[in-house]
Amino acid sequence: MNKKYLSAILIPLIVCVWLINGIFCKILNLVPRHQEIIGEIINTGYARELTTMIGILEIVMVIWIISNYKSRLNAITQIVIVSTMNVIEFMITSDILLWGKLNIIFAALFVFIVYVNEFKLNPKNTVA
Repeated sequence: MNKKYLSAILIPLIVCVWLINGIFCKILNLVPRHQEIIGEIINTGYARELTTMIGILEIVMVIWIISNYKSRLNAITQIVIVSTMNVIEFMITSDILLWGKLNIIFAALFVFIVYVNEFKLNPKNTVA
């Protein structure tokens, strides 16, 4: 399979993950578990506001991905954010997660897809 063709499939997939989680799960609160997770981790009365803010930041990530501006930095940022978030959730709130402790496997798969798309399918991109 052609690298550009595969990347053309992976980028919309990555964008959809951020978009769905940002708009539907967090901003519209159609999946209240996200707010519950944030509330348990942060332990504050502002879980709803923080959940909305995170959802907005996920939409900003979508815009950044689509813009292709500093795509390597973007991929590294996605990998760090998803990895950090999922390790914290694994340690603190695994009982609330959709697939419990197995969630970390899906997060690792997503991180792998982001990595492959940026660093294997687009090897000529630079960090700066």
